[in-house]
Amino acid sequence: MELTEQLEFGHRGRKDVYEYVESHGNVTQAQARDALNMEPREFGHHVAILKRDGVVAETEEGYLQIAYDEATREEYEKEEIEYTIRQARQADMTGIVGVMRSAIDAGTYVVAESVADMIDHEEVLLRHNEVESRMFFVACVEDDVVGWVHLEHPKVEKLSHTAELTVGVLNEYRERGIGSRLLQQGLEWAAQQGYERIYNSVPSTNDAAIEFLQEHGWEEEARRHDHYKMSGDYIDEVMMEMNL
Repeated sequence: MELTEQLEFGHRGRKDVYEYVESHGNVTQAQARDALNMEPREFGHHVAILKRDGVVAETEEGYLQIAYDEATREEYEKEEIEYTIRQARQADMTGIVGVMRSAIDAGTYVVAESVADMIDHEEVLLRHNEVESRMFFVACVEDDVVGWVHLEHPKVEKLSHTAELTVGVLNEYRERGIGSRLLQQGLEWAAQQGYERIYNSVPSTNDAAIEFLQEHGWEEEARRHDHYKMSGDYIDEVMMEMNL
């Protein structure tokens, strides 16, 4: 299922099952069935149709989750470091939150800090509902998350061509091209989804992030003066954009 795909269920029961699974990340069939107070036969039928239509998937461990068209898993090696870039899973959430908070110095990437707080609070990584869509890709070394790229898309018709992106890598794994690979993966996926403009906003004091984006073809579109107040100082927000 693509994040730009319009959600249509044809039955209230199937919509209820999907919304419960989408809002909880991973759930067992028993958990969802009991929460929705459905008879086993009715619930089983709705799950079967949702799985048939590629809207819900079941993991090997027996958990239901929303289904996505998974991107290709790519393996790389640089300076004796082997890493993999792949689509994130619900099980990666703790690792992603940890990496985001470790990789971001306080006040240097406010949007990413907000994303980390949001997914930690919701306890749900990937989203696709009538209000928003959210996707993550991760870079992993020996199955441990060391970097991420995140794309957020509001379900507003007038903004249907846009998405917001954040990207980052642990300090120990920088200067190895991992950030560039993650950014490339995120932009390629966004183009496949039909997005035309991608945005990334950072404080003006984050010279490294601004330089990184400019090196990859991003441009400063606008600047909100004194948008942030950090330790008593007013800081501009630099709004970067990329046309796909």
